[in-house]
Amino acid sequence: MLGKISANREVANNTNPWRRLFHTRWLRWLDRRAPAATSVILNHRKLFVIPTLAGMGFLLLIALLWLLGTNYENNLVFALTFLLVGLFVVLPVHTFANLSGLKLRLLETAPAFAGDFGEARFDLTKTGKRHHERVRLAWPPEEGVVVDVTEGRDGREIRLDLPLVRRGRVRAPRILVESRFPLGLFRCWSWVDLDVEFLVYPQPKSAGPLPVGASAGDGEQEVAHSPSGDDFAGLKHYQPGDSLRHVAWKQYAGGRDLYSKEYASGSDVRLWLDWDLLAGRDVETRLSNLCAWVLEAERAQVPYGLRLPGQTVAPGLGSAHKAHLLGLLALFPVQGVRE
Repeated sequence: MLGKISANREVANNTNPWRRLFHTRWLRWLDRRAPAATSVILNHRKLFVIPTLAGMGFLLLIALLWLLGTNYENNLVFALTFLLVGLFVVLPVHTFANLSGLKLRLLETAPAFAGDFGEARFDLTKTGKRHHERVRLAWPPEEGVVVDVTEGRDGREIRLDLPLVRRGRVRAPRILVESRFPLGLFRCWSWVDLDVEFLVYPQPKSAGPLPVGASAGDGEQEVAHSPSGDDFAGLKHYQPGDSLRHVAWKQYAGGRDLYSKEYASGSDVRLWLDWDLLAGRDVETRLSNLCAWVLEAERAQVPYGLRLPGQTVAPGLGSAHKAHLLGLLALFPVQGVRE
């Protein structure tokens, strides 16, 4: 079975070793300081504040005004400098307060196919009277969404998309929550782990038409009644439209009601999506082909069953049946399967 994939713990092979070491230690520190939970309230232990590039430029402007006021002994320039210094001092407090007290809660995640985007729904709620404005949430490098949580305590629902590459249970990375409100001179941010996990189905790949009537496994055959069968199965009441060739004239001549002859065919009319029908292909290709067959059979409304090594699911229809089969394909083990 594919193990849980932690995207924020996967570092590119060409990354500098020192950077990889720093990245690993940073994640360990975050895990201790802000462990995974389905609901998180941002506070001083989870929030960080630093000046932005605009903030550094603003600080440089203050320094230049100070030098200008000192050089020319201009009290007006000094007054402007002190005003800007006071603004610079109180801004990080307001930027921090804009995120502090915001509650994030995971609502649900939707299954997705490998190579597609997984969607997760979250609820953002105020825990105090303060509004939370221009809050950005994202899974970098995705753009994410920018929202304002200014209404009552009913919350604000958002959706985030994450690109998914491999099938199985995929553990999502930490979510970046940040804000530069009110003036963009300071950035307050946090990396939140809401224990988001996706169930990722194999990527559907066509393997040709549905294998109707074909099965590599053993099993009982279902009898199909049809006028074109080979063996006589009995009589049924005649219905308008029945072929006159199959009318039981002998019984009718004997004074009985009008009947039609019914014949039976011994072929297996059940649709079995069998692992052994795809012999000679690797495990992931087989799973992708079976996934495509499941989707096609559901669209065609043909009852279908699934045979995998060690497990068999009886034919059925419906969204629950489809989800069950796709889940089995998603969590199918990679190791220990003979080709």
